[in-house]
Amino acid sequence: MEDSVRVENRHHPQPTFILFSRALTPERLDYALKEKKKNNPVISRNFKIKLYLCGIIAIRTHMTTTYRTTAINNRRYLGNKYRLLPFIQKVVAQNTDNIHIFADLFAGTGAVSSAFTDKQIITNDILYSNFLANYAWFGSEHYDSDKVIELIMTYNAIIVEQENYMSVTFGDTFFSRADCRIIGFIREDIEHKRSSGQINSRESAILITSLLYAMDRIANTCGHYDAFRQGVTFDRHIELSVPQASNDNHPRNACYNEDINVLAPRIEADLVYLDPPYNSRQYCDAYHVLENVARWQKPPVKGVARKMDRSGLKSAYCTTKATEAFRELIRAINARYILLSYNNMSKKGNERSNAKLTDADIMEILSGKGEVQVFCESYKAFTTGKSSISDNAERLFLCTCR
Repeated sequence: MEDSVRVENRHHPQPTFILFSRALTPERLDYALKEKKKNNPVISRNFKIKLYLCGIIAIRTHMTTTYRTTAINNRRYLGNKYRLLPFIQKVVAQNTDNIHIFADLFAGTGAVSSAFTDKQIITNDILYSNFLANYAWFGSEHYDSDKVIELIMTYNAIIVEQENYMSVTFGDTFFSRADCRIIGFIREDIEHKRSSGQINSRESAILITSLLYAMDRIANTCGHYDAFRQGVTFDRHIELSVPQASNDNHPRNACYNEDINVLAPRIEADLVYLDPPYNSRQYCDAYHVLENVARWQKPPVKGVARKMDRSGLKSAYCTTKATEAFRELIRAINARYILLSYNNMSKKGNERSNAKLTDADIMEILSGKGEVQVFCESYKAFTTGKSSISDNAERLFLCTCR
């Protein structure tokens, strides 16, 4: 045990006391958290553990037990429908009945599903990062909120000086090298705690989702990870918030991470909501950094943007195969209603922004399944700065299946 010394916390500069001076590992973090819970006048419940990978694990005294919280909509995401939820809810309420099971099979970050939490929810997304977010928000597994809060407060206290996969791979690109060291340590610690049984699958998903939201909040990007701005000053730093996830979700909620066309034949629902990619921009390209951290397989990366191999994550709905994939999907769906979101971008943006499914194809395919109604709402589209778009509209195609 080292002598006590005064050091400063990176978020709240106040006196701290060293607990011990050794290189920080997930195992030593476990030890420090156990010590914190002991009946010890120096290490008490009212103190917050401070960890310094340069050799210091410390406890700051006289701290306030405050923390930030976050909601499902606090995430930048291409095609996010959060602002269109009143429109979607209105169409469902006025044109369907007896909806007990709601399936969101291109769920993304779960914004639309969040409007239907009074029902059994089925979510699916091809990106593992989105699967984790959906399981965090909608999973039925009980989680210990006090445990999650304590870990997030601990993670917000750490300063890491040892290099790791994140700092070596992404240092001073999308994030500062110092923040990358912290991100890498946090993700490794979550994996350690999950694999050793200290946290369950839902708690792991909530912690990873908190980390991904925190990363996205400070990322040196224009909202996606195809490129980063060079020569910038990193003046925002990683700080996790506590996701306000419910412990009262429907007990039969289910979250999947599969190819939608493979999953669809196994799903039964009253209403299936579909929000496929509209154009050639692959989501695995736009969010490869977050997907890398979510999967945590530490793969080699290539190019200026440091992209991992994403060949298994490409969506057919971003390619010339979109129409045939959509036809097969609609045939396979077992539901009373299908609600499709698709905008009117057929010829409005640049070539990459233009929709892959034509209105004629959509109507022909859905009409083969049942009676189709179309509803429209104007909105301002998010673009990457290369498209000049006016009169943009989101359409909802509601198919009442035969």
